[in-house]
Amino acid sequence: MAGAPARSATSQSGKMKKDESFLGKLGGTLVRKKKSKEVSDLHEEGKNAINTPMLPSGTEIHPEDTMLEENAERNMLDPTSRENPKFKDLQRVLIDWINNELEEDRIIVKGLEEDCYDGQVLQKLFEKLSGRKLNVAEVTQSEIGQKQKLQTVLEAVNELLRPHGWSIEWSVDSIHAKNLVAIVYLLVALAMHYLAPIRLPEHVSVQVVVVKKREGILQTSHVTKELTSTTEYFLKMIISCFSERDAFDTLLDHAPDKLNVVKKVKYLKRFELAEGIFADGVYLVLLMGLLENYFVPLYNFFLTPENFEQKVHNVAFAFELMQDGGLKKPKARPEDVVNLNLKSTLRVLYNLFTNYKNSE
Repeated sequence: MAGAPARSATSQSGKMKKDESFLGKLGGTLVRKKKSKEVSDLHEEGKNAINTPMLPSGTEIHPEDTMLEENAERNMLDPTSRENPKFKDLQRVLIDWINNELEEDRIIVKGLEEDCYDGQVLQKLFEKLSGRKLNVAEVTQSEIGQKQKLQTVLEAVNELLRPHGWSIEWSVDSIHAKNLVAIVYLLVALAMHYLAPIRLPEHVSVQVVVVKKREGILQTSHVTKELTSTTEYFLKMIISCFSERDAFDTLLDHAPDKLNVVKKVKYLKRFELAEGIFADGVYLVLLMGLLENYFVPLYNFFLTPENFEQKVHNVAFAFELMQDGGLKKPKARPEDVVNLNLKSTLRVLYNLFTNYKNSE
């Protein structure tokens, strides 16, 4: 009887050793799995570090970027550029312009990426600016239908802009992928080509991260994209567009007074926009400096006029510069130009281009 407890104690001791042995094995297995996972994570981290060198902090790599085919590339806007105040201001100006142009269509654009990628807004904007109806479906929800619409719209845009020296910085895929830089490039080109009555911020540039795949490895680099240039470049665009024969020769033949005849020219849409461009006198002053090849001191006029009187001062000052340059005194009154009187604005432009049309 006395030996029973001893056997029981021996049995319990053996059981404890067995349990310890089992837990030891289990613990060893868990440790090995943990170490294996750590090695795997470290390997993946190293692989990512190799595959994405020079990747700027905050740049988001999308899954499709890692699925690039060999030698393919994808562009992404650098996060710091997205927050650039001048870039934001440019977007705001473009959005306000689009909403103003498409007000009759009751289209309201809130963001360029989300509202322009499917081609609907771009179609309506191009039709409004060009006076040309495109053969596309009005509304389409499918990706294929949206890309087909974009294809038609961009073909028409490229056909219009390419002969004027524009670099095509957009494509169906980039627009549909909501590439903000490509969308802004396109809208800026349209705004400048059609002389939109807006003032684009000067010297707006952004940093773009270019992701390329070479020998199975993702490589990244930074590229600076200039979205807008200078006022001087814009004024040269104005001068060049008025040299189009189908419009300005008609103006020269019929003179501004015969406005009903001139309005029949489809290209006159640019002249109708001109009243808004020159209404505050700033571009008239800068244009005279460009044509006469001198710098106009900023203290002589209001670069950002805030009221009617300041705008009248600018236009009157531009008229003085015209007379100093040997031009006849404009028949139009400064107040009429400021009040967006098209006939008065055309009188001023007619006066300018009869004098400078043969200048280089």
